[in-house]
Amino acid sequence: MSTMIRAALAALALTALSACSDNDGGGTQEPPGVSNDRPAFLRGAIESKTYDGTTDDLLTAGLGKSGLAGAAPAVAVATNPTVAELRRLAIYNNYRALVDMTANGGYGTLYGPNVDASGTATTAEGKVAGEEHIVFADDGTGRQNVTLMVQIPNTFSTTSPCIVSATSSGSRGVYGAIGTAGEWGLKKGCAVAYTDKGTGNGGHDLAANAVNVLLGPRFDAGAAGLFSQFTANLSASDLAAYNSAFPNRWAYKHAHSQQNPEKDWGRDTLRAIEFAFYMINQKHGMLQDGVRFRTITPANTLVIASSVSNGGGAAIAAAEQDTAGLIDGVAVGEPNVNLNAPAGVTIRRGATTLPASAIARPLYDYFTLANLYQPCAAYAPSNASSPLLALVNSTVAGNRCAALAAQGLVTGSSAAEQAADALTRLRQFGWEADSDLLHATHYALATLPVALTYANSYAKASVKDNLCGYSFGAAPVAGVPPPLPAANAAQIFGTGNGVPPTAGLVIINNNSTAGAATDAASISPSTGKQDFNIDGAVCLRNLFTSTTS
Repeated sequence: MSTMIRAALAALALTALSACSDNDGGGTQEPPGVSNDRPAFLRGAIESKTYDGTTDDLLTAGLGKSGLAGAAPAVAVATNPTVAELRRLAIYNNYRALVDMTANGGYGTLYGPNVDASGTATTAEGKVAGEEHIVFADDGTGRQNVTLMVQIPNTFSTTSPCIVSATSSGSRGVYGAIGTAGEWGLKKGCAVAYTDKGTGNGGHDLAANAVNVLLGPRFDAGAAGLFSQFTANLSASDLAAYNSAFPNRWAYKHAHSQQNPEKDWGRDTLRAIEFAFYMINQKHGMLQDGVRFRTITPANTLVIASSVSNGGGAAIAAAEQDTAGLIDGVAVGEPNVNLNAPAGVTIRRGATTLPASAIARPLYDYFTLANLYQPCAAYAPSNASSPLLALVNSTVAGNRCAALAAQGLVTGSSAAEQAADALTRLRQFGWEADSDLLHATHYALATLPVALTYANSYAKASVKDNLCGYSFGAAPVAGVPPPLPAANAAQIFGTGNGVPPTAGLVIINNNSTAGAATDAASISPSTGKQDFNIDGAVCLRNLFTSTTS
């Protein structure tokens, strides 16, 4: 977590605690007659567990500072992991995904489980004892099944209560923000309110008809029923027909839930906070004549909405939608927000003013344009020193440049000129020169997965639609993807990130001329070449621009 976010959290805590100090004795608490009723949006049993802070804990799943920095935790039976093993894998992978784990980066000295609440590096492992409660929020259909979780550390103070929200970043599962906002809150003795915001690591193995349930184990979709993290909305006949035509594919929750969950990220964050209040009062609220009352309330509790990236955007949306006065402050990093810029707004950095065409475009606009141009722009002559440039195959990138030129999307008589023009177009769209060297790694690691996931989500597309000819599965062999290895499928709750490619799943181009192929290795029908699937890239872009290829 960045120093900026930590400082913002600390400043908000000091300011809000001062403002709320008059409430700390219960002067403005709700009357004892207000019972601690279970929120109506919760569905199913609340899964609760207490962690002793020694053998297992809230922050590190028993791994401690050293374990988080080491090799991935072992699973006794790779194809049948326990709930505890899946949780440990999820915490290990999500913590490491968002935090620099190197000593030179500051792990263990500036941040990390062993760095205490005052910022002092200790020799301890930093394990946190307390309770963890997990449940689904849903409308009764099982189509939403947004995961909510609250962690209540043993150091939680009933005289100075606080809650930090930690909505998952990206499309990650419920532990997605544990290493950022979660760690800070737990160290401060705050309850932490988490949600996967309706994205999460819900994969539906269509051929096996297998899904993950709330705590991660893999079950038959029929047996899981409404307790599935995500089951594709397909009739039995549709499922059979799809499996016959497209064997061994997977549906994924963010892409294929047909819920467009982003519209509800603010609501989900608020619900996570409400769930935290409910569980805190179940533990600490006044008990009279067998009835539990709400004695810890928004009036006497400091609540900070926090997280990064998509989680940061969700925190801001929650604050905007907070009509109940739950949130006292917001501390976020690099939030994903899309603004409608007022007329006349300009953006200037130093002596450079960005063109109007670069200002306040939605995420999908940026990513589909990047998906078109980045593999070509990566090989602009000025990018020769780009780190990890080899991640983007030079021959295939040259073919992408030629394909763009053939469609009038770049100019230039040589690959170098076409690449330079592609780079210029990205800059005109808002990318700054400082990011030129990063186009290769961004394209190789993130651009298409994000563009494709959001294309499906915004379109509310079914997996059977194969939007723009794409699907998810293991890397095809002779035109057919094999089943995902059993260990990968069994552990995907703990190892996946919510956006394929992940945990052995890849993005497949169904339309490759030689049969289904991994997208990067596929052959485009329109060109007969490997060009990073120009047809798919143009299709994704046209979904936004409403033109035809």
